[in-house]
Amino acid sequence: MKRRTWLAVGSVVLGGSVVATVAVATTSDTSDEQARSERMRPVAAYTETFQGGDPGKRSVPRKDTRPFSMLGVSWEDPEAELDGTAQIRTRSAQSGQWTRWQDLDLGIRPPETDEGQDSGVRGASEPLWVGESDGVEARVLAEGGESAELPGGLRLVMIDPGVLGEDIGKGWRKVGDMNGGGNSQEPSQQPTTEPTPEPSQGESSTEPSPSASATEEPEPSQEPSQQPTTEAPTGEPSPEPSTDPTGEPSTEPTGEPTGEPTPEPSTEPTGEPSPEPSTDPTPTGEPTPEPSTEPTGEPSADPSTEPTGEPSTTAPAPSPSEPQTPRIVSRAQWGADESLVEDPPSYMSRVDAVFVHHTAGTNSYTCTQSASIIRGILTYHVKTNGWNDVGYNFFVDKCGTIFEGRAGGVDKAVRGAHTYGFNGNSAGVSLLGNYEDGGRPTQAALDAIARISGWKLGLYGADPAGKVTLTAAADTGVWKNGERATLYRISGHRDGYATLCPGADLYSQLPAIRTRAAASSS
Repeated sequence: MKRRTWLAVGSVVLGGSVVATVAVATTSDTSDEQARSERMRPVAAYTETFQGGDPGKRSVPRKDTRPFSMLGVSWEDPEAELDGTAQIRTRSAQSGQWTRWQDLDLGIRPPETDEGQDSGVRGASEPLWVGESDGVEARVLAEGGESAELPGGLRLVMIDPGVLGEDIGKGWRKVGDMNGGGNSQEPSQQPTTEPTPEPSQGESSTEPSPSASATEEPEPSQEPSQQPTTEAPTGEPSPEPSTDPTGEPSTEPTGEPTGEPTPEPSTEPTGEPSPEPSTDPTPTGEPTPEPSTEPTGEPSADPSTEPTGEPSTTAPAPSPSEPQTPRIVSRAQWGADESLVEDPPSYMSRVDAVFVHHTAGTNSYTCTQSASIIRGILTYHVKTNGWNDVGYNFFVDKCGTIFEGRAGGVDKAVRGAHTYGFNGNSAGVSLLGNYEDGGRPTQAALDAIARISGWKLGLYGADPAGKVTLTAAADTGVWKNGERATLYRISGHRDGYATLCPGADLYSQLPAIRTRAAASSS
């Protein structure tokens, strides 16, 4: 792996903070384009150093900042764990009001692959989306109080996802995958209660209902009515899913502009756009009974999967009979800065399992903010964690839109950085939001997770409702290094690694997701 050295287009020391910006260049000399360019805001990341003389207590005093919408805490040693609490509070750029103190999730680990051994890798919390803010205060306290010791090199990292050009958002108001089949009615916050096979060991019996026919006339879509919105939307349009999502993104830094400039965002929330009909087929047939939740059971005629060796930079071909590709918003459409990605993607021989995650943070985002959140996560994973690219292979938002994650081709077996110990044979799908503290995934989101998981596994002839035996490549807190783990092919992050992810409410929906995925891939 290359030594990671960050060269910013420009850096400014402002009130003790180091600011690095990712430039967005424009080539036109027309007056209209110049005016739009002046209203653009590039993606930026900047840091504050924690202060304090006590080894177990550090803080960033309350202060004014440049605009940001996402933040987290990082430290020097990626193998060190921050045993304690990290809390932040922010000031809304719209209202000027300060939020309550919020805890950061500290359960993240660098990947067990070569990517996690790069010299620029740091320990870090999960990033937290807070909406557009211009003030911050932070504190970190070691478990055991001030007499304990915190990791060295503590930094507060703030990410501004920027305001990008109009080309990034063209077609956002025609997203045809809002809830899976052209039915653009408001996604329900409460999953439907269609009869399903009797779950075992307390698993949820709530199954996502199949999406409506693609021939139905779409209606205007709004944000989920039961979802409180406490943050003003950025006004940035959401990209339209690509009609050719299988093209492989370039892994070389381009330095080209990501799109036409756009005016500063409105502070008025807007309704969700009206989608165009999707071409996704409506699943048919009765769902198969849900397998047992016992992870130690024998897999049903599934091969044992050992950890792979050195990753390949050439993608193996999927199986000849491929299921229909779902609509996926490409990296170019959500505004990924490809210059951040230094190394080419690594490929596995196949995808044997899909791990479902949540991004944690807030559920009060609007779906027009989804692209901004994903740009923030990409920037955080690369510039804070020190990874080569965003860790997840796919994202899903609460409106059921599917986004391409890590570069390398949505139909390829791209090695991600999402489930410590099991990155060598799996893909990661992450739902935007927090589903541990009472947040409930929408029906549209559940359907989209099922659709992308079933399609991905179907490329390699794997049954989404079945099990597979994987070999742990590290000590994960659940499995020992080298231990054989029999897991569902669609599992939660917590099945492989000691974490609350993907949250209790989303985890309880996995049986229904497996059933739906099996139906959609058949």
